[in-house]
Amino acid sequence: MKNIFIVLTLLIFIGCNTPYGPVKTMEKPGNYQIATFAGGCFWCVESAYEQYDGIIKAISGYTGGKEENPTYKEVSAGQTGHIEAVQITFDPAKISYSDLLEIFWRQIDPTDAGGSFVDRGPQYKSAIFYHDEEQKRLAEESKKKLEESGKYDKPIVTKILPATKFYPAEEYHQDYYKKSPVKYKFYRHGSGRDQYREKTWGEDKDYKVQAYEKPSDEELKAK
Repeated sequence: MKNIFIVLTLLIFIGCNTPYGPVKTMEKPGNYQIATFAGGCFWCVESAYEQYDGIIKAISGYTGGKEENPTYKEVSAGQTGHIEAVQITFDPAKISYSDLLEIFWRQIDPTDAGGSFVDRGPQYKSAIFYHDEEQKRLAEESKKKLEESGKYDKPIVTKILPATKFYPAEEYHQDYYKKSPVKYKFYRHGSGRDQYREKTWGEDKDYKVQAYEKPSDEELKAK
């Protein structure tokens, strides 16, 4: 997945060669709703949303392309038209779709048309996939508000698109930050994602998520 910096090579090799297993599936019981966001590496987007109350489930996967049942190898090579995304089941009584949009903008560089942070290529671009007209309206309003805020000196290129079929990623990608915390921290710190968030949104207190420092020597030795 991460093929830009040599420092990430070991992490990539291990992560991409982990055995497959049963895949998490989406659930939408009761009054829960579904939202889908693409913001580069799905490990990072999933971990950010799961920190919030009202998020029932967040699933890493692939969407936006025409290939059926795509694999990670195919998507990461840019062969399918799909992009890495996270599909979220949420309780609107506890967290609103507008809140999810605010969280989303704080996880990405919306001016980057070539990918997301160290992950380059269209399979890592940012996008909002709306599931109904209300989500579309809210997403467009949110994007316009951000464009008019003056926060960025380049155009916002994040697309707002109708949701298409979502394919859950292989099981080893699900909750990767929990299964392999040291490897996840190593990747995330090296990606520059948190450093960018701090620079861009450092004074924002409303939608803070956990930042990940580089693993300590003790953590690396223990691993």
